[in-house]
Amino acid sequence: MRVEMKKEFEEKSIATAIKTLKEELPSNVKLVAVSKFHPAEAVMEAYSAGQRIFGESRPQELAAKAAVLPGDIVWHFIGHLQTNKLKMVLPVSSMVESVDSLHLLEAIEKWAGDNGKTVCVLLEMHIASEATKQGFSREEILDIASKAGDYPHIRICGLMGMATFTDNEEIIRKDFAKLVTLRDEIRAGIENYPGLPADFGILSFGMTHDYRVAVEMGADIVRIGTLIFGERSY
Repeated sequence: MRVEMKKEFEEKSIATAIKTLKEELPSNVKLVAVSKFHPAEAVMEAYSAGQRIFGESRPQELAAKAAVLPGDIVWHFIGHLQTNKLKMVLPVSSMVESVDSLHLLEAIEKWAGDNGKTVCVLLEMHIASEATKQGFSREEILDIASKAGDYPHIRICGLMGMATFTDNEEIIRKDFAKLVTLRDEIRAGIENYPGLPADFGILSFGMTHDYRVAVEMGADIVRIGTLIFGERSY
């Protein structure tokens, strides 16, 4: 799967890759162009091609890019976020997709309260077979959802996850299905989670090698980097 996609896009410029993806993706699926490890000049190429949502995973890199790039860029933070780096990320991010611990959730709530902000987040669910990947269990997410009212300055918009790193599509589908099933379960009983927004349910899953499967399975956001920017530049 990875080899075929690499060949499909390897000759394309950033602008052409953006155009190709936007033509392919359904209108209801948001493309987050994962610009981490790529320079501001590459982001501007994608911006000039019409892309507006970008994903970063390192606080210093995000802050540096946000300071020099157009102000209408919508930044999503998609990496593991340490609580001592919130002041770099939260002022410029429209969404933190990767809330993976109760400690982080509580720290975001405190920062948002202190600064009079509401922060949009996705709860990261551990769906992959690799133990090294971050994220909550199903039970932990249900518990947080039941206590969402404890975080008045956080808008829990939905769920995010990363599938097992494999070319086995059956495994990928099983991983993605965990997100879809849990989202549907919460939405079906949304009255039991009064602290959640009524439109809770955004799902962010699918990356360069598996985004087509993700779209087929109902992803609202796909996070694509290599197909757009090529291999990381630093």
